[in-house]
Amino acid sequence: MRGDQVVDITDGAGEGLIARVPAKIDGLPGTPLAGVRLLSPVRAPGKILAAPVNYKAHIEEMHRSNVSPGHNLADIDKAGMFLKATSSLVGPSQGIAQRFLDRRTDFEVEMVAIIGRVASEVPRERALEYVAGYCLGLDITVRGTEDRSFRKSIDSYTVLGPWLTTADEVPDPQDVQLKITQNGVLRQNTNTSDMVWPLAQLIEFASRFYTLHPGDVFFTGTPAGVGPIRPGDRLIASSDRLGDMEVQVREHK
Repeated sequence: MRGDQVVDITDGAGEGLIARVPAKIDGLPGTPLAGVRLLSPVRAPGKILAAPVNYKAHIEEMHRSNVSPGHNLADIDKAGMFLKATSSLVGPSQGIAQRFLDRRTDFEVEMVAIIGRVASEVPRERALEYVAGYCLGLDITVRGTEDRSFRKSIDSYTVLGPWLTTADEVPDPQDVQLKITQNGVLRQNTNTSDMVWPLAQLIEFASRFYTLHPGDVFFTGTPAGVGPIRPGDRLIASSDRLGDMEVQVREHK
C-alpha cells in the first residue's frame, strides 16, 4: 500500500522478503484503491500460526461464556499455539462463507505479523528482525467440542488484509490499536499492549518448534468482545497503524 494506491509485491516474494518489499514498492506503479478488489496480501503461506488466549480480558470472557467446553485452556503457557489450514485464507473482498448456521460462530480481530526471512530458534531479543510486515486478521471460529484447529480452518475462516504494512511503519507492535464494528456497532477495541505474550515472545516460542519461512502468517490473539456472526453482517476491522478492511458475511452454498 502507498497512499491511496495498491502495488503488487507478491511475484517472487520468498527468501529475502524483508529486503524485497521496499524495493518493489519503489519500483512499481500504483493502482487506485477504489479500482481493486483486495485479496489476501499473502498468496500462499507455508503456515498459519495462531496464539490462543493472549489477552487478559478475553481470558476472563472465555471463562464467563464457556462457549467451547473442554477446550478453553486459559493459560497460553499451557495451551501453546495452534495451526490453521492455509486453505482457509481469503482477502477482505472475498468475505466469509458461514457454515453450520445452527452453531455459534464468532469473529475475532487480531494483529497479524508476516515472517520475512528464515527463522529457527530465534531469541526474543532479535525476533522482530524476522518480521516483514503486519496486517489485520479475522480468526473466525465455530464453537463446539472438536479440536480448535479443526473448527477454525473452514474455508474463508481466516481473513487477512487490507494490505501488508511494512515493519518500518510499525515502530512498536505492542502499541497498535485494534477495533472491529459489526453492522456499525463497536464490538472489540483494545491495544496490543494488553497481550499476555508479546509478539517477540510468540516468535521465540514458535521458532523452537518450527522453522519459520518467508510468508508464514502469525495471528497474535484476540481481545475481549468476540461475538457471533450471521449471514448479512458487515464487519469493519480497523487499526491506527494497519488500515481498515470491510468484510461481508454470507451463507455458504
